[in-house]
Amino acid sequence: MNILVATSEAVPFAKTGGLADVCGALPIELAKLGHRPAVILPFYRQARYCGMPIEPLGIEFIVPVGSKMVPGRLFKSHLPNSETPVYLVEQDQYYDREQLYRSDNKDYIDNCERFVFFCRAVLEAIRLLDLRVDVVHANDWQTGLVPAYLKTEYRQVPRYQQTASVFTIHNMAYQGQFWHWDMLLTGLDWKYFNWRQMEFYDKLNLLKTGLVFADSISTVSPRYAQEIQTAPLGCGLEGVLQHRADVLTGILNGIDEREWNPESDANLPSRYDADSVAKGKPICKAKLQQELGLPQRADVPLVGFIGRLVEQKGMDLVAELLQQWVQMSDVQWVFLGTGEAKYHRLFERLVERFPQKIAVKLEFSDPLAHRIEAGTDLFLMPSRYEPCGLNQLYSLKYGSVPVVRATGGLADTIIDANEATLAAGTANGFSFHEYSALALGETMRRACDVFGRKETWNRLLATGMRQDWTWARSARQYVKLYEETVARSRQPAWA
Repeated sequence: MNILVATSEAVPFAKTGGLADVCGALPIELAKLGHRPAVILPFYRQARYCGMPIEPLGIEFIVPVGSKMVPGRLFKSHLPNSETPVYLVEQDQYYDREQLYRSDNKDYIDNCERFVFFCRAVLEAIRLLDLRVDVVHANDWQTGLVPAYLKTEYRQVPRYQQTASVFTIHNMAYQGQFWHWDMLLTGLDWKYFNWRQMEFYDKLNLLKTGLVFADSISTVSPRYAQEIQTAPLGCGLEGVLQHRADVLTGILNGIDEREWNPESDANLPSRYDADSVAKGKPICKAKLQQELGLPQRADVPLVGFIGRLVEQKGMDLVAELLQQWVQMSDVQWVFLGTGEAKYHRLFERLVERFPQKIAVKLEFSDPLAHRIEAGTDLFLMPSRYEPCGLNQLYSLKYGSVPVVRATGGLADTIIDANEATLAAGTANGFSFHEYSALALGETMRRACDVFGRKETWNRLLATGMRQDWTWARSARQYVKLYEETVARSRQPAWA
């Protein structure tokens, strides 16, 4: 099967979040299963310095964006350690910028125009590169117009008539909403600017556009696929998703074991697997404590957090809990990330008062993130909502037992440790349902209690480490989705 993954991000070319990890890893696994994937994304400034060889193809094109005719060029590379092609769309006025979507914490004012151009370029690239595409796999609002163009302007064009579309939602909160006059930029008939298709409270909504026009819709976990069909996690589009529930599915993201594997991770002071974790992980813990200026104690739980310091990640619960626990409990904490200023100030005060119990790095460091996963005993993810989550999967792989709120992908991956699940050998972490600091605190107490029961703890840790959360598992589910989508899209109208 020929699959073209259209995305605004893909590692190592451009990244702001998990979307890039998905679009950099999934195509490689699809190729391993015998399919022929390719990736297409904008040629950002960031991509020019990604370390991958990129060559011009000598292919130039012009597409309409509103009343303008905008030129572009196509370049080619490949995903690391693979033959999977990556096509990059060059248009320096749109993409040669310091960041991908925003500057000085404000979205670029021409984001709609930038991604109208990209979506048109994706469709033109199919023709110019002479690609035979069974499925275009579009991702998030930046590619929401791709299914729309396929269903409208390209519907009767021979090369595209057999091409189906899959549209993946990575986070419903980001919808690509623009003022209604930006509809003119799309070049689509104003008849589509209605409440059933592209209009959302008098604004153009590109995420909604993708949801309406795609042949199939997916999101990044089964639980999230259910949650977004109701308020508040539907973010106003729950009605659209309910209407299209018959073509909506949830497929969990995977982890790239080339990057996240304690057996081969060059960032770690000691490497280990599920059989040697009892020897290797204590070394990683002691070295992490030393690196962060914490007392080297094996007997106390070391709790880690990596991510944005914002309420979506449950930081309001953590802040309330931490101010009690850091004084009253014999637990160490490490935080890595940046976010809202109020949490920066809180952590700075706590570190000043309790340097023996808490270490904070208000930055992002990928090597340190790996060492935190390997060196901590517990990993904290009390998210308000979490479409899929990757850190809990990394934590399972590295033997850092997750403590999560049961939402989205966290609910799909973490089985709470209680008497029944521990006895059955299915538990791999700790979870709670109510969004409150009290519920988080009770769950942390349970986790610390099990930490003190070493035989039980070691079984819990080993269960998580032996589970398969690789992209190979996810890729097989995507192939099934592609096959069902193609079969459905090619049925004659009378069927």
